[in-house]
This record gives sequence, C-alpha cells and structure tokens, in this order.
Amino acid sequence: MKVLSLTEPYATLIKEKKKQIETRSFRTNYRGELYIHASSTAIKKETKNNKKLMQLVDNPSFPHGYIICKCNLVNCIEMTKEYVEDMKKNHPQEYLCGDYQEGRFAWILEDIVPLETPLKAKGQLGIWNYYRELEIMDLMKDIAYGWIDKNNNKHHIVDNHFSDDYRLQSPQEVSKNQIGVCWDQIELERYYMKAYENVKTYFLVYYNHQNCPTHTFLTYQKQQKYYWFEHAWNLFQGIHEYQSQEDLLLDVRNKFIEKELNNHFQKSNLILYEYQKPASHLSTEEFYKHCEQGKKIFL
Repeated sequence: MKVLSLTEPYATLIKEKKKQIETRSFRTNYRGELYIHASSTAIKKETKNNKKLMQLVDNPSFPHGYIICKCNLVNCIEMTKEYVEDMKKNHPQEYLCGDYQEGRFAWILEDIVPLETPLKAKGQLGIWNYYRELEIMDLMKDIAYGWIDKNNNKHHIVDNHFSDDYRLQSPQEVSKNQIGVCWDQIELERYYMKAYENVKTYFLVYYNHQNCPTHTFLTYQKQQKYYWFEHAWNLFQGIHEYQSQEDLLLDVRNKFIEKELNNHFQKSNLILYEYQKPASHLSTEEFYKHCEQGKKIFL
C-alpha cells in the first residue's frame, strides 16, 4: 500500500474529514489509493498554541506511529496567488489546516475512510510503501534458494566453492537475480519490513570445524505477539506465531537441531547472535565476523 506520513494533528484531521487537502512543497504524479500515517514526531509548540486548529479535532488522543485511515489522492494543484486567496476567503477551515503559499502544491484527497484497526508503523519521507506480511511472502515466491559468486554467476547448490566465492547481495540484487541463500533473503525481508516495529535478525551457527551449518532468520512483534517470517528454509516456509520471543527462538533452535544437525550436537558449539544490517557484498568470512559482533543470545 502507498502511505503518506503527516505530523499531528493533521493526520487525525484527515481521518476525521476536517482536512481534505494536504499541502506540500513538491508535486506528486501519483494518483490512487493512499493511506495516512500519523508520525511519531511530537506536536510542535506553535501548533499546540493554535487553538482554532486544535479545537477542530474531535479526539485529541493522537495515535502517533500508526497508519490510521485511507483515501484517494485524485489531483495535485500548483498554487497560484488566486488559488491561495480563494482558499483563504472561501475555505477558511481548509486554509487553517494547511500551508497555503504561492508555488506550493495542494494534494486533493477524497473518499476518506478510517481504519478499524490502525497499523503500527515507522514513518518515512514522501510517499512510501507498507507491505503486509502475506504480500511480502508473495513478492518473494519466485526467489530460488542459491547464491551469487564474486563474478556474478548464479549457483543453485551450496558447494565447496561457496566459502571462497560467495558475496552477500543487496536487497535490490536479490529481487533482480531471483536467487539467494537465507543470508541474502533476510536482507530483502528487512527491506520490505523497514516500516515495521521491533524487527530483529538472527544468525544461528554450529561451530563443528567442518562446514559450520548456519541459518539466518527474521522476527517481528505485532499486537503483543511474536512472529518468525521464513521464506528461505523450505521445510518451514511461512509465518509462525508465538506468545514470546523466547518461545520463538527456542522453536527455531530446536528445528535447526533436528533438521540440520540430526540431533547430534554439542550445546556449547551452537551459538545464536542477534545482528544488525550488514554492508552488501561481504564475503563468507566477513559475514560471519559481522554477525559475531552482534548480541549473543543464551537459550
């Protein structure tokens, strides 16, 4: 879905249909369905002191950090002097709710509908995309398991050349190449979920002095539940729900022990790290080092 972030009280004024024109310093060519996001940014002091504006709001309990309504963006008008004067004279409430100056742009909104259940999200600049979980899974459905080497060749089998020749892809490269191991696919998932709250990525590794099997996976929190989003590991592809983050991590760990280690392992050699976004094009060794600098999780 396409989303536009606004500071309060302007997002709520749109939701309550008190404001149907969003004023911006730039033009947009986009037309169509648009969701309105109430920014986490605090209300400015001068805005709070604007009593006429603040009194327009029915419910002053502002939903900071949520997508709260949808509408249709039907037009974008460059403001002339005459346009500004007309708004000031004939549409005083709309004029009060925007920044009307010659040379700015009026984004015309219609068909405003509040969401029954607002969506928690991080705001972004301009018009941005929010992807629901099933949309993300669908966007990734054609991505095969495999890897790209340092010469940009595709490999569908992780063989003896992987350790020396592998390079971590960027999200855009995974989408374009339609191939990636879990290390790569996590970065595309991270990209699609950049508006989500509490997204975490983990590196599970078994140090056995041979091939050191690993799995990376992504989790997120939503409405007091915890979710494991899995695409690369075909056996468990899907979205799995848990009551706690600890339950989630234990389940992934136990599945890894059963399916990847055949239940033969030394507990001290199995390590879980929470890691941050890595740079693109890391080698295998560099990726290990990056993850090992993350937070070690004890289960």
